[in-house]
Amino acid sequence: MSLDKKKAGEKSGSNRPATGEAIMEAKHVTKQFPASGGRTLKACNDVNLTVYRGQTLGIVGESGCGKSTFVKMIVQMFQPTEGEIIYDGKDITKLKGEELRQSRRKIQMVFQDPAAAFSPKMKIIDIVTEPLMNFGLIRRSEREAKAKELLAMVELPEDFIYRYPHNMSGGQRQRIGIARALALEPEIIVCDEATSALDVSVQDRIIELLVKLQKEKGISFVFICHDMALVQSFAHRVAVMYLGNIVEVLPGIEVGTNAQHPYTQAMLGAIFSTHMDFTKKIESIESEAPSPVDVPTGCPFQNRCDCCMDICKREKPALKQIGKDHQVACHLF
Repeated sequence: MSLDKKKAGEKSGSNRPATGEAIMEAKHVTKQFPASGGRTLKACNDVNLTVYRGQTLGIVGESGCGKSTFVKMIVQMFQPTEGEIIYDGKDITKLKGEELRQSRRKIQMVFQDPAAAFSPKMKIIDIVTEPLMNFGLIRRSEREAKAKELLAMVELPEDFIYRYPHNMSGGQRQRIGIARALALEPEIIVCDEATSALDVSVQDRIIELLVKLQKEKGISFVFICHDMALVQSFAHRVAVMYLGNIVEVLPGIEVGTNAQHPYTQAMLGAIFSTHMDFTKKIESIESEAPSPVDVPTGCPFQNRCDCCMDICKREKPALKQIGKDHQVACHLF
């Protein structure tokens, strides 16, 4: 599933969560989409998550589990069907007009595909300063100096400002995406699979850059990924998502040693590492996930779980506190 990842959290400081200030809270967030035949696809189901100031929340799960839908509600690309997202004391899902526009200054996003995120006709100077121009924060005469400043933050040469995106590598384009997100000095940056299209060595350098920026600026990151090995290496907290449901939340530093949910353990068992015990085979998760438009009654993981009991088929487990900073949705606990 993954090659070794350098421990960015260990190299730049512990990724163990400290008691901190909650900067954003998602409360009972549900998102439904209409499906064929009059059915409903529930992409996110009663999601409750907290983002802490200056920390990274990693959200991990298989493709189609709802993690991208969730972060698109954070940046207000989607409106939740139910629930609220509290930021700066307000439910941002209810904001309209200029109030909504101003709130977006503080919550920015880095997209999965940097090539598709930029207009190929725009130079880097235009890409990174466009947010500042839109909000009237700089004059046109100040664009060059500001663009060079932003590129220095992401460790790119200042003469890149007159290049086009297609003249740069994937890693360099992703750094430009980070620079653009930094331009408005946000408090939260959402990274939607921001390293999945990059080579492993480039992934490491991007993660090290994010950790460095977090230490310098106190930014909170919401980082979504399908790669458990990568996420656990630097995220302060990791939320594991399955079929729209949060099934486990725990400190990133404890994922490898203290994960309890059968799904989390199955994901860990599928990780490839050059330091692994090669006398043990990599375990795959048996069977396929149910269709999100036809989720079974009870635990959504029941048809793939070796620990499935009768109660799992009747009753959906609630997310329970089983330790400090550790929650699990499983009838085993």
